[in-house]
Amino acid sequence: MRKLILAFLLLPGISVLAQKKPLDHSVYDSWESIGERVISNDGKYVAYAVTPQEGDGVVYLQSTTGDYKVTIPRGYSISISEDNRFLVCRIRPFYKDTRDARIKKRRPDEMPKDSLAFIELGTTNITKVPRIKSYKIPDDSGIWLAYLLDKPLPETNRPQQPDSATRLNNMLKMADSLMRVADSIRNKANEAKTAGMSVLQNRNGRNSVRANTEPVEEGTVLVLRNLHTGEERRFELVKDYFFNRKGNVLLIETTRKNSDDRSLATVVKVNLDNNSTRTIFTKFNEAKSFRMDEDGKQVAFVAERDSSSKALQKFFKLYYYKDGMDSARLLADNKTKGLPANWTISDNVGSIVFSKSGNRLMLGTLPIWPVRDTTVPEMDRVSVDVWHYNDDYIQPVQLRNLNTELRRSYLAYFDLDKNEIIQLGNEKLRNVIPTQEGDGSVFYGVSDFGKRVATQWQGFSFNDVFRINPLTGQTQLVTKDLKGGNLQPSYTGKYLVFFDERKQKYFAYNSVTAQVYQIAKDIKTALGDEENDVPDDPNAYGVVKWMEGDKSVLIYDRYDIWQVDPEGIAASVCLTAGRKDKTIIRYVNTDPDERFISASQRLLLRLFDEKDKSAGLATLDLSGKTFNVLFKEKVGLGISIQKAKNADVLSYTKETFQQSPNVFVHTMGAQAKQLSNSNPQQAEYNWGTAELFKWKAYTGKEAEGIVYKPEDFDPKKKYPMIVYFYERSSQGLYGYVAPSPTPSRLNISFFVSRGYVVFVPDIWYKKGYPGQGAYDYILSGTRAVVKQGYVDSTKLGLQGQSWGGYQIAHLITRTNLYAAAWAGAPVVNMTSAYGGIRWGTGLNRQFQYEQSQSRIGATLWEKPNLYIENSPLFYLPKVKTPLVIMANDADDAVPWYQGIEYYTAMRRLGKKVWMLNYNNEAHNLVERKNRKDIQVREQQFFDHFLKGEKPSKWIAEGVPATMKGKDMGLGY
Repeated sequence: MRKLILAFLLLPGISVLAQKKPLDHSVYDSWESIGERVISNDGKYVAYAVTPQEGDGVVYLQSTTGDYKVTIPRGYSISISEDNRFLVCRIRPFYKDTRDARIKKRRPDEMPKDSLAFIELGTTNITKVPRIKSYKIPDDSGIWLAYLLDKPLPETNRPQQPDSATRLNNMLKMADSLMRVADSIRNKANEAKTAGMSVLQNRNGRNSVRANTEPVEEGTVLVLRNLHTGEERRFELVKDYFFNRKGNVLLIETTRKNSDDRSLATVVKVNLDNNSTRTIFTKFNEAKSFRMDEDGKQVAFVAERDSSSKALQKFFKLYYYKDGMDSARLLADNKTKGLPANWTISDNVGSIVFSKSGNRLMLGTLPIWPVRDTTVPEMDRVSVDVWHYNDDYIQPVQLRNLNTELRRSYLAYFDLDKNEIIQLGNEKLRNVIPTQEGDGSVFYGVSDFGKRVATQWQGFSFNDVFRINPLTGQTQLVTKDLKGGNLQPSYTGKYLVFFDERKQKYFAYNSVTAQVYQIAKDIKTALGDEENDVPDDPNAYGVVKWMEGDKSVLIYDRYDIWQVDPEGIAASVCLTAGRKDKTIIRYVNTDPDERFISASQRLLLRLFDEKDKSAGLATLDLSGKTFNVLFKEKVGLGISIQKAKNADVLSYTKETFQQSPNVFVHTMGAQAKQLSNSNPQQAEYNWGTAELFKWKAYTGKEAEGIVYKPEDFDPKKKYPMIVYFYERSSQGLYGYVAPSPTPSRLNISFFVSRGYVVFVPDIWYKKGYPGQGAYDYILSGTRAVVKQGYVDSTKLGLQGQSWGGYQIAHLITRTNLYAAAWAGAPVVNMTSAYGGIRWGTGLNRQFQYEQSQSRIGATLWEKPNLYIENSPLFYLPKVKTPLVIMANDADDAVPWYQGIEYYTAMRRLGKKVWMLNYNNEAHNLVERKNRKDIQVREQQFFDHFLKGEKPSKWIAEGVPATMKGKDMGLGY
């Protein structure tokens, strides 16, 4: 019988596609994506993670020849040693175990813990270590692995229950013991009264006894393993640890032991070349921000020795150790020469830096802020925000960035010869740009001090640019009121290149002659965005990188890379030829340590063809000017492209709408090899296709978009269609769209699988008329697709979020073509939204209308007619399209009262309207449970209005507050 059925299915005209299932909401959790990925330095091995949306992932370790493969279930945080011999990674607990522990509200120490795994490449024997906190391997050494264990599991074996007589006797003993303890406490209290408080305070008035007796979070065991020999060494009570870059020094910070008053916290330096150990610092409460030079001969850090752990304010000091010293010595505190008055040493992570040579030590400093007056009871404390017209930033911005500002540190240089601080940055000069990896003779600084108020309506501030002497802190003005960015100092700092957006030109500053002059004058193509359609100056395409020796700088235009003389004399040279074929060419930097490009270097380049949206890779040999295309295909190319450090082997991901992303390796000169096979279950489901669609918009311009069709598409049928959009998306033609509960976007693959056509048009705008732009492109594109004959013109839907939601709001006031619409976080009233707040950043929304996405290009008072014309609220009586609005009460981008204005107006006008407010959710849904919920509701909504399905309860009746949390309204 089975053979007969199979033969029937294989007969001509009988499609096996009919047997495929449509996607449903149960598929999301198991759908996979490619996560982190690493390639060995010799190019022989690649490791990558395959992760489901919810559940347990897998790390795969494979040879690039394809003859070796090892799986590590639940692996992540992958490293391959510098010498290509070992892979190290963490292993998560089982997803179910972690979920169950959270449901049961287990304490942190009771939660399931990570394990460690390491394996010698080419073998299959995986060594695992349970219950770890972290691991580290050196950047430039493959010998050592250090890992910090978590606390051991608490004793779970309970003693046998004693009989009743024994229990009574034990209770009497316990009562007697408690009485003795109480007597002891009373005696000690009386002794403390007679001795007075002098015992508790030292001569500086600090609580030194208490500081030494307060419990600390004890460190745990650190294991140092020689990966080559297998030998291990253990260190107790370790809080943190660090390798130097070369991997010949291990720095360890320990805590004291709470049960031993004589125990001390220490900083220990382990020389891994000779296995010697030296304690370089002790008797401190807290130490942090450790930094070593590359050779590991110098150590700098900050520490605090005086305060109680409960102190409202702690003052850290800078300490320094160099090989040959007995111990670390104090370098600087808040009284050190050169430090501004009422400033102190910053304890921010990363605030201490040795220059590349190790000859300079940089640190962070910051103002001492007043602490809260603890004499005022909390119930009497006034809480008020004072908004002042001269504030740099409005109060919501200040409050949003409060912790950042309180912790903001400023770069300083410590002169080891003079024992003084040279302050480089300050509150007027926040941004300092070092050169030559800290060894340069000229640094640069950028300041918008006194110009920040205008960010409220401009969305940017003008900047003054300075040169800085790093040894004296002296500054000299380079240029004033610069609008733009792309500030790129040459490696040595001799030159500084920047783009002036108002002039649309590049300029260079020569620190030797102290002159500013235009460069790239002979480049006739635009160096700023040719397609800019917002009412602001175009952004630059950007700087690629400087060449070695500061001899030239590479910059982009829309398509190509140019080599430009920083003196502005020699002719600019176009190194590529992308413009003639409309192919965008961009440099791929695969070396995180690369500081400049050498004249003999072979560049790896990414290709993107604007015509057919294909992508690829190429190389450019700078010495011979040879351009070689490795591949160019109708695929989407992943963002991360990796190259083996010591071999011509590439690792990347490729995808199409039909094929989920997979890992490929490419040995230059050979064919690429596919390593992974993600989401094989997709073959069971009706999927879809993606096609580039072109039409002529109402503006007369040729427009582009993507049409997604079901895999079992029949051109003779009439399909319902959902139109989804934001601004421009056609460049993602070959992007894979996994079925997933999205934060707000249309779940394209899901709807296509279930018999919908989805159309995603590109939209172009004219200054002052964003709503008209939406109409001209969305409506013309919709009608153009309907003309193809396979879409039912009475079954059209709209879906969009944020800016897409606004365009829906506008469009349904101008046409009744659409049978249903779904708008997430829309703006409906530009006049009220204009003065609102983007709570995620605290920024006022004025800049968005005057300079940015909303594209009005004028203030509300200059052109009120444009604000009204582009506000759907004033035209809602014309609406006939049933509409769902998502407006969440914690929206951090669009004020959710815009959704309320929209809903209440349509309700007042008797329109069909629903509003979903996911409590405590932001602009886009974060909670996965809410994402899943909205997918179900969206399907039910469109199925009802575009397919004629029975309406679910929330559509037909709603969900009253009395039923909230009891009935979701998803039934029928």
